[in-house]
Amino acid sequence: MCLCPFVPLCLSSQKIGLFLPVAGIIPALNHRENLGSMFDFECIGNLHIHSVHSDGKATVSQIADSAAKVGLDFIIINDHTYMADALYLEEEGFYGKVLVLVGSELGVRFHHYLAFDLKQRIAEHNLPPQKMVDEVQSQGGFGFLAHPFEKGMPFAEKSVAYTWNDLSVTGYQGICLWNFMSRWKERVRTILHGFFFLYFKTQLLKGPSRETLEFWDQKCQQQRMSVIGGSDAHGTEFKWGPLNLTPFTYEYLLNSITVHLFLKNRLPKVLEEAKREVYGAIKEGRLFIAHDNLCPSKGFRFDFISNDGSDLYMGEEGEFREGSLVVEIPADGEVRMVKDGRVVGKWRQREVMYEPRERGVYRVEAYRRLFPFGWRPWIFSNPIYLR
Repeated sequence: MCLCPFVPLCLSSQKIGLFLPVAGIIPALNHRENLGSMFDFECIGNLHIHSVHSDGKATVSQIADSAAKVGLDFIIINDHTYMADALYLEEEGFYGKVLVLVGSELGVRFHHYLAFDLKQRIAEHNLPPQKMVDEVQSQGGFGFLAHPFEKGMPFAEKSVAYTWNDLSVTGYQGICLWNFMSRWKERVRTILHGFFFLYFKTQLLKGPSRETLEFWDQKCQQQRMSVIGGSDAHGTEFKWGPLNLTPFTYEYLLNSITVHLFLKNRLPKVLEEAKREVYGAIKEGRLFIAHDNLCPSKGFRFDFISNDGSDLYMGEEGEFREGSLVVEIPADGEVRMVKDGRVVGKWRQREVMYEPRERGVYRVEAYRRLFPFGWRPWIFSNPIYLR
């Protein structure tokens, strides 16, 4: 265990928060044992996966096998509705130890929407954005804006991007903050760029775009807004002249941008119960997003431990009160505390205890130092809202 040295004041000129000494950390970590007993089970999965039912290259069973190889607890298939002839809910279930759930990706040219907990296929294509959100809600489902600000690949795709243009819509659960394929392909301007960034695909992956982060931080000032991450896995073959290869296998992508949910109990083995637990955690934002190919992130924690016992988890909202934001990362790295979209503290250690002095929306980013590439994006938490 690496405990933090005493640092008397973080950003003292702004008096935003207090970074506490070791003596203050020990009681809080002891208190966390009780806090953790509520949501003590970490469940790791991958979202936004495509199968042969749309433009993916593998069956659901094959994808589940890949998920098992990288140690995932669950995956969610989001095939393009306009390419699929059914929702294929009958393929939901446990494939060995891996839970497979089925959602959809709605939208054609623009406004792609990751829909979850649907009861039937939404057959109409090119729905207006608000109508799309409303249709999902009418089934008791929920959804996230997919890659809303992506840029596209300059080389092979001529920078065609599937953006979300109507930001006036309401009723959606949140946004996909970090999409592996969207962020990887933006840098590929030539075939040489492609080979370079393919070789260093793990080391040089960009984090969420500044535009996406700013949009999310602004929305969080108005309301709770959950974020997820996804692989956008297709298993697509790349053909260029005589060259034919699969740049990104399912096995690689399923361990790229993962989501780590927190549950009160172990994932149930009954499908409907397991589905309810997974979707409940996603809706509440009781999760963090991580680039697990960079470094396994299991064991990350971010909680608010109040002096009066009114504790909060990631995704939860409460009245501002005295207490501490406690962060633990499972490997060496840099922890950044973000308040209302602005970094208010940085620490290069595994445990941080930060005492907020102001109301605000607090979230955590963690980075790993990778020679010679510098600090690489690793973990992004959902916020804790201290109103």
